[in-house]
Amino acid sequence: MLGIFVAAIDNTIVGTSMATIVSDLGGYDKIVWVTSAYLVTEMAGMPIFGKLSDMYGRKRFFVFGITMFLLGSVLCGTAHGIVELSIYRAIQGIGGGALMPIAFTILFDVVPVEKRGSMSGIFGAVFGTSSLIGPLLGAYITDHIDWRWIFYINVPIGLLALAFIIFYYKESREHKKQRIDWWGASTLVGAVVCLMFALEFGGQEYAWDSAVILALFAGAAVLLGTFLYTETKASDPIISYGMFRKRLFASSTLAGLFYGAAFITFAMYIPIFVQGVNGGSATNSGLILLPLTLGSVVSAQIGAVAVMKTSYRSVMIVSALILTLGAFLLSTITPETSQALLVTYLIVTGVGVGFSFSVLGMASMHSFDERQRGSASATTSFVRSLGMTVGLTVFGILQRNSITSKMSEALAGGSGDGSATAGGESLGNLRESLTPEKRAQIPPDVLDKIINAMSSSITHMFKWALVPAVLTIVVVLFMGKAKLELPQAANPKAAIPQAKAKE
Repeated sequence: MLGIFVAAIDNTIVGTSMATIVSDLGGYDKIVWVTSAYLVTEMAGMPIFGKLSDMYGRKRFFVFGITMFLLGSVLCGTAHGIVELSIYRAIQGIGGGALMPIAFTILFDVVPVEKRGSMSGIFGAVFGTSSLIGPLLGAYITDHIDWRWIFYINVPIGLLALAFIIFYYKESREHKKQRIDWWGASTLVGAVVCLMFALEFGGQEYAWDSAVILALFAGAAVLLGTFLYTETKASDPIISYGMFRKRLFASSTLAGLFYGAAFITFAMYIPIFVQGVNGGSATNSGLILLPLTLGSVVSAQIGAVAVMKTSYRSVMIVSALILTLGAFLLSTITPETSQALLVTYLIVTGVGVGFSFSVLGMASMHSFDERQRGSASATTSFVRSLGMTVGLTVFGILQRNSITSKMSEALAGGSGDGSATAGGESLGNLRESLTPEKRAQIPPDVLDKIINAMSSSITHMFKWALVPAVLTIVVVLFMGKAKLELPQAANPKAAIPQAKAKE
């Protein structure tokens, strides 16, 4: 749980601190590397470390993951330049790529089946909570302590996790001898790196139709095609196609993609709405995510208990319907929406998302033994992270295009290329220009136009976020009737049919 906590929180904790970090270190033109470096190495490492843990054991790679993560955290706190920080974030990401999938796999390896539901609920709640409180914690540490402590805070937590895993995790030393799929690993890493940089740089560093971005997308496509072909020839592939022949695994993994895309959109843009539209502070904009966190934590627990009694599909259908309802409600918010109503909408959305944190992980590993669980867990985590990254990029583009268009129409002298200004601030810095201090410097009539443009652009994006929410309903319908199978001691009723069968 501690390993999951530090790896998940690091995905989001840096975002609210970036303005302070850049003002201290400089290098605004390279700011995107700080986030990209972590995400690229984390995502690329997930399926590789998952496979290696199946081959050589969980413990050594979990220890390796924590060690690399702590090393990267300490180095990040000592960085003196933005490029230096980006390199250290990449080291952190390598560790994070090992921690997340292996932690969930260890859960399945060591926890008895009858307790797996409740423990998965706790693990899912930790993952959801840490992902959501990251922006709030980052803002608080930056405002009241020092931005370097958003990295140093990982050290005591990580050391405690390291001590627990070294001294108390007893692992079987019997592992199937397999060959490492080096071609698959290298092509997968290359494809992820090209795709991530294309998504991160497109529309910001370079135009979407520029030679650099087109080359990155082309590289990602070629390397992905090579990876898919390589996996058909490998004796022990990094990602086995055979896993996707299992209906429950394929549908659970695809559902994770859509849940990730919807979840990250709301988690990242609701604080922007509160700060930019309602005039809240950075801390207040982070606090607004607490209802989303509360809803997800509660439903993660409920979902984990529910799968002890009914099928994965039944639980996830309820989850998908609630998520879609929450997405629809959030797409209706306006500057006049009361905070109480917004909190209610966030709770509904959080409840819908929370089930996925615990149930999808259990469902994805349901049909596999311990020789394949690492790969199954890592593939699911990889696809969910991919959904979050692609979703945030695509919906961010929609919001950016919408606000550029609306601001150009609303403000005299605005242009369609996003160069309109408000109170001396460019659209690229619009969120910062709407902090409480700077709002007072903008003429009231101009401020109203900016607020309306930002509000409508975000709700326009939330309407598009209904697409992945609805797709979750479609995908979970294909999960079948599989359910968590309890042993006879934990489920006495199951002993009667078995006894009759033996007779």
